[in-house]
Amino acid sequence: MTPYDAASPQGPVGLTDGFGRTVTYLRVSVTDRCDLRCVYCMAEHMTFLPKAEVLTLEELDRLASAFVSLGVRKLRITGGEPLVRKGVMGLIAGLGRHLKTGALDELTLTTNGTQLAQFADQLAEAGVRRINVSLDTLKPELFRALTRGGDLAKVVAGIEAAQAAGLRVKINAVALKDDNAAELPELIRWAHGRDLDMTLIETMPMGEVEADRTDQYLSLTALRAELESFWTLTDLPLSTGGPARYVKVEETGGRLGFITPLSHNFCEACNRVRLTCTGTLHTCLGQEDASDLRAVIRGGADEAGLIEAIRHAVDAKPKGHDFRIARAAGPSVGRHMSTTGG
Repeated sequence: MTPYDAASPQGPVGLTDGFGRTVTYLRVSVTDRCDLRCVYCMAEHMTFLPKAEVLTLEELDRLASAFVSLGVRKLRITGGEPLVRKGVMGLIAGLGRHLKTGALDELTLTTNGTQLAQFADQLAEAGVRRINVSLDTLKPELFRALTRGGDLAKVVAGIEAAQAAGLRVKINAVALKDDNAAELPELIRWAHGRDLDMTLIETMPMGEVEADRTDQYLSLTALRAELESFWTLTDLPLSTGGPARYVKVEETGGRLGFITPLSHNFCEACNRVRLTCTGTLHTCLGQEDASDLRAVIRGGADEAGLIEAIRHAVDAKPKGHDFRIARAAGPSVGRHMSTTGG
């Protein structure tokens, strides 16, 4: 199959939802599988999708490229762990053609870092310039417990390989009240000391897992107040196309982001949608909305039909999410983060 050319004329460029928000950012999950089992992301014994339900790499290229033709300027490849998908570097390299034409501003990746030592150079060659690496602790035993068997040294080596390849690296850490809350200032110092940006994320109620997120929830509004008791945090007028609000930590010289879907939501400026590895489009992370684009393309739709389906789905994007943390409330959405993508 010839990769879809995002420069092909497909009518008016631009994806705008029913509330006037323009969608310019697509997160593309290439697999629901992962080589780790983080306690807040997956159940310990996950049932993964049958291969037939997962989009081929060619189908993923076609869908992502259709979004680029409609004005999406940023693509983020996610999983599961995207780098465990066989042949994924071919997809990433292929999507890099949109950088060369100027149709795309950025092609990036979120990863757990375990495979970075192998793929960092190839990512740079494909046009990737910055990546996010998920890392919640610098304590090897705690890392092993949180990831159910992961090797911290392997992730650190991957980060070093990415930096050596010329990639900018941002560390993403989920704030967990009982596990890493006391360690977060040290994690920030460690990241900034290695020229790594850092973003903290509130735990999100997605999918049934063994842990009770009510007990683990840590408000980043409260954490920021704590950090300001010993650091000077200066707000930055910065947006990287995502939901984080950024500050500069004057004492470390580094940049720190806060993603706060519960204590301070970011729905009013949401510019992103998510495509799962099964071709389901979710226009809101915290709602059970879903549009089946796999059925559209496997049903033989031409490019005009695909574009119409995408526009219809984005037009129905909800005004805001439904996240809430409350004991006995259960997850706000039933799907796991690993299935949703990133």
